[in-house]
Amino acid sequence: MSSSAADTDRSPPAKKARTEPNGNTGTQCSTSSIPPSASLEVSQNGMANAENDIDEGLYSRQLYVLGHDAMRRMGASNVLISGMRGLGVEIAKNVVLAGVKSVTLHDMEDVTWEDLSSQFFLQEADIGKNRAEVTLPRLAELNTYVPVNTHTGGMDDEFLGKFQVVVLTNSSLTEQLRINEFCHSKGIRFVVADTKGLFGQIFCDFGENFSVADPNGEPPISNMVASVDKDEEAVVTCMDETRHNYESGDFVTFTEIKGMTQLNGCEPKEIKVLGPYTFSIGDTSGMSDYVRGGIVTQVKVPKIMKFKSMKESIEQPELMLTDFAKFDRPGQLHIAFQALHEYFKQNGSLPKPRNKSDADKFVAIAKKINDSSAAKVELDSDLMQQVAYSACGDICPMAAVIGGITAQEVMKACSGKFTPVNQWLYFDALECLPEKPDEKLTEETCKPRNCRYDSQIAIFGEQFQQQLGSLKYFLVGAGAIGCEMLKNWAMMGLACSEGGEITVTDMDTIEKSNLNRQFLFRPWDVQKTKSSTAAAAVKRMNPNIKITHHEDRVGPETENVYNDNFFEGLSGVANALDNVDARMYMDRRCVYYRKSLLESGTLGTKANVQVVIPHLTESYSSSQDPPEKSIPICTLKNFPNAIEHTLQWARDQFEGLFSQPAENAIQYATDPKFMERTLKMPGTQPLEILDLLKKTLVDEKPASFQDCVKWARNLWQENYNNQIRQLLFNFPQDQTTSSGALFWSGPKRCPHPLTFDTANTTHLDYIVSGANLRAEMFGMPHNRDRNAIAKMATAVEVPKFEPRSGVTIATTDAEATARQNDGSLDDTDLESVQSALPSPEKLKSFGIRPVEFEKDDDTNFHMDFIVAASNLRAENYDIPAADRHKSKLIAGKIIPAIATTTSLVVGLVCLELIKLTQGHKNMEAYKNGFVNLALPFFAFSEPIAAPKNKYYDTEFSLWDRFEIQGDMTLEQFLKYFEEHYNLEITMLSQGVCMLYSFFMAPAKRKERLSMPMSEVVRKVSKKKIPPHVKALVLEICCNDKDGEDVEVPYVKYNLARP
Repeated sequence: MSSSAADTDRSPPAKKARTEPNGNTGTQCSTSSIPPSASLEVSQNGMANAENDIDEGLYSRQLYVLGHDAMRRMGASNVLISGMRGLGVEIAKNVVLAGVKSVTLHDMEDVTWEDLSSQFFLQEADIGKNRAEVTLPRLAELNTYVPVNTHTGGMDDEFLGKFQVVVLTNSSLTEQLRINEFCHSKGIRFVVADTKGLFGQIFCDFGENFSVADPNGEPPISNMVASVDKDEEAVVTCMDETRHNYESGDFVTFTEIKGMTQLNGCEPKEIKVLGPYTFSIGDTSGMSDYVRGGIVTQVKVPKIMKFKSMKESIEQPELMLTDFAKFDRPGQLHIAFQALHEYFKQNGSLPKPRNKSDADKFVAIAKKINDSSAAKVELDSDLMQQVAYSACGDICPMAAVIGGITAQEVMKACSGKFTPVNQWLYFDALECLPEKPDEKLTEETCKPRNCRYDSQIAIFGEQFQQQLGSLKYFLVGAGAIGCEMLKNWAMMGLACSEGGEITVTDMDTIEKSNLNRQFLFRPWDVQKTKSSTAAAAVKRMNPNIKITHHEDRVGPETENVYNDNFFEGLSGVANALDNVDARMYMDRRCVYYRKSLLESGTLGTKANVQVVIPHLTESYSSSQDPPEKSIPICTLKNFPNAIEHTLQWARDQFEGLFSQPAENAIQYATDPKFMERTLKMPGTQPLEILDLLKKTLVDEKPASFQDCVKWARNLWQENYNNQIRQLLFNFPQDQTTSSGALFWSGPKRCPHPLTFDTANTTHLDYIVSGANLRAEMFGMPHNRDRNAIAKMATAVEVPKFEPRSGVTIATTDAEATARQNDGSLDDTDLESVQSALPSPEKLKSFGIRPVEFEKDDDTNFHMDFIVAASNLRAENYDIPAADRHKSKLIAGKIIPAIATTTSLVVGLVCLELIKLTQGHKNMEAYKNGFVNLALPFFAFSEPIAAPKNKYYDTEFSLWDRFEIQGDMTLEQFLKYFEEHYNLEITMLSQGVCMLYSFFMAPAKRKERLSMPMSEVVRKVSKKKIPPHVKALVLEICCNDKDGEDVEVPYVKYNLARP
């Protein structure tokens, strides 16, 4: 079978196509392929023969997680995945997206009804066809770099020997042991993954000598050195600005040490942590004396792991804990999964759903296996019974959780990046069952209906399926998390019955870099809207799903769309957002409308889940991450010491050169109050802004592209030569402070000026990109002729510069801020600049436009400028340069992302959604979670209860409020609280408007007291209340009967409508 050649022709720009695979990998195989002519450009999986051989446009976000080396190692790996039910296809989807050399799908069975509850690439029309063959063409569309094959025969040793990684998902224990014995002896990485109902299992065997190149994936930690002892157990002390964050057993090396130079570039030294700023490195007694300076950097040293074979490991299991609240659960499930295999062997099927007789047989088998096991536990018969009751079940969220973890293990096996599971991992979601499940679920309610949800009904019953089908959910975002969410919902049957509906909104369009993890999108969808494309894709997965797509941003400006009627009709909200502001806005809306919120996020291999439940839990906004540490202004301006500083400086330069001047010019030309606002600014800011405006519109306005080159050349001279020379004039290299210490020491790196050279690629990159961006801002065409631009730059006569006395340079942020705000403004200079500006009327047709920074277009000169500007400044200060890839990550504030983490986290979210649908009131049943697949590490906890406050004897939380029916006058409103709650309102506000206060002027107070509340709001805010607003949110400050301040809830004031 093959994917359509027409489809491959619709790949995004610069996407290289997959070559024809080198023959089939089995005797009963079919292959997804493309025309051989397309293979000239690239070898396989995006790996060209050149040095820079990975399609960074496609894999960019994943590259920031794995790195180039790991990606190349994955590109040499052929992977076999056996079993194409829901779990198998989840693993295959993630592995294909990741970009291995090839994937072979193995399955000897045909599609049944039971597969459709979790296998998202199967449809009702496929029943009776081979699972692997039906899956192949749909899976192959995900990544044109990865050949996908099928094999529908047996798996003998010759066949297995062609793979670097073998994954079994739907096989007997006998087959697992046979295949593992072969793989273990041949050094083939081996993984078993399985889900049975609400229980999941993973086993990894990567051989007896598996090298982990990078155990955690975190960037190496660097610190500045304050001192190094000369001793047999030398202590290194770091600068006390921040903790060093090393751990005992880490390895480090040194650079830039003055004096004890033997440490510079030394072999990695193992450290022992002594304190937050100190650690020991062994013997330095034979080295020179330490003088000053230096940087210590962590070195990742490969770790060797030894794995047991499956036969040995079953009896002596290494069990990984996934939930600290279920400490004994892994050992129990280790026996349970063996018992399921034995039950199937004896009976030819798994225990029937909720069948007491089958469950008793299963428990007896489990007890027998446990009694003879070397890994014997105190068996929990009730747990074994629940395993039996749900073993026939197969739900998409469980497949997503186990499939996401397993796919990451496959990538570890291929690449040696991150620490593998050692060796057994068990996971369960037993809390998803209804409270008192034995009373609510029977064999009759859980029996098959010959429908696509049979495997879900087997666990939760028919009534739950009806509830799920009638839900109304709002999904905010259709990116990576949004795509996975919609896939899970379609398979689960959410909003697939009468009364159900999903509303999804996302204002973004699809970009090439999205295709690596947002799996509902294909190359031919690039530039289409995300929400409409995702909605259409899940409609194909399950035609019964009822889904409406919007392209709206959520925020105050769309509250006429997402209004009271919209929110009041919802069952709940799920966030799939990528920024904190939007998350907090949706959180406020959910608290106001008392709707549950499913919140999640990812960062590389890390993920978190939070469930927000009305009246039970705190909200998303109740706790926040600490703010990002900002870079001091003086560090950016004059004293950078890390590449992050030079990149931020370059980003600021970009905005200040190509965006802000154009925005100021447009405002000056179109906004009559621009000048008035500018002149009211403090300190020297008015002169600075107007002087920049004059340069843009008069002094440096280009008439030709050559003028743009001249401007860029002079700017290069100013930034990388003149300013540095002035800085060294003020603070010479041997300058000392008042305490006698060297000024240029510690975090202050002594710079040196650069000399322009068109033969230097970075120098010319700066001129080419800067001139072209300047031309774009003024509406001129680009010029990409580097030779011509080099000649123009050489011809520029650069004004001679000599450092001047009397120039003050701030060395602290306090000095810099004070100078900006308190500097004296020369009225003569200001008037001179103002008079030189052309009148706004003359600029109406002036063709200037701001250049909006876009990191992902490699043809627009944006990243060219950032990389060149940053690396030139880094060269000034002897800071190691950053390549384009790293520069884009830092300057573009890119969030690293990988499909495996997204798959896992959305599976966890959907398990929480099941609990919400069941109506669980016991908060212990819910799980907030944090996961790091790199380690791997899992931590789950029950949500934090909503904090309680109290006035008099009334307790309240963030979910409570006063609800008042309008329309009252302000006086009636105040009396209402005195009479009903014994509270005296001292202040009353709505948004940013103060409606009433005890210290208000008597005349104003008298006037407002007699006005209706709605009229007071209109008068104070000077705005009409929009027609869609049914209620006002009012904040009140109150005194109790003793005149003491008391904290009280907010007021929902329902407006009277005609």
